[in-house]
Formats: sequence, C-alpha cells, structure tokens
Amino acid sequence: MRHWLVKSEPDSWSWNDQVRAGSTGTPWTGVRNHAAKLNLMAMKKGDLAFFYHSNQGKAVVGVVEVIREHYPDPDAAPGEPWVLVDLRAVAPFPKPVTLDAAKKEPALAEMALVKFTRLSVQPVRPEEWDVVCRMGGYRS
Repeated sequence: MRHWLVKSEPDSWSWNDQVRAGSTGTPWTGVRNHAAKLNLMAMKKGDLAFFYHSNQGKAVVGVVEVIREHYPDPDAAPGEPWVLVDLRAVAPFPKPVTLDAAKKEPALAEMALVKFTRLSVQPVRPEEWDVVCRMGGYRS
C-alpha cells in the first residue's frame, strides 16, 4: 500500500463534506495538473491519503481511502486527459497537523507538502506518514 496527500479548499469541499459522503465516497474531481494526474493514476484501491485543507486552515485534518482507481474525469473537456479516483473518509485527525508544524519538523523537510506546497495530489513516504500520524495523534 502506498500513501498520498490530497488537497481541497474547505470552502469548496471540506473534511465534513467528505464525511457526509459516507461509505460510498465521492469522486475526487477537478485535478488539472499533470504531476497530480500521474499521482492519481498511481493510486490503488485500498491506498490511504491525508486529507489536507488548503488555503483556509492549511492542515492535515483526516484520512481517506481510495475506493476506486483512476478513470476519466467526466468534467474534463473532450479529448483532455484528466482522471479522478473515488475516495471515502476513514477517520479525522484528533489534532490537525498544520503546514507550519510540518515545516518545523526536521523529519518532514523533504516531504512534498513542505517542498511543493502547490501540488494538489502528492505521494507521502512511509516514514513521513508515520511522523504526520504521530503529530496528529492518529493511529493507522
């Protein structure tokens, strides 16, 4: 299993919205960056991802699971190569892990969240996953 981080602006789609989607989950639409698209294409059913509130809050607030692997994004213009995956909420973080806290943690200095703050879908290395989970009081 691999780990990921997905970002959403909470005024567009928040952690609470994701939770309300229930066990059927929701399509992760709107990704329009080729690096993020490649990350979506690498996701496998059962992989876990941090759910990150961008812009407002700037924090990891929960964990989601990939429940359907990539397929064409129906919102894409004809001929465009965009894809999406389906995600379902697993659990909230007891304590959100802010971007500022991640930047101050030496073990996360190479994390994509710290180095490439604008990438909306990014891989998370196992050791980074463990550190962020510890910081947030989440047991995976």
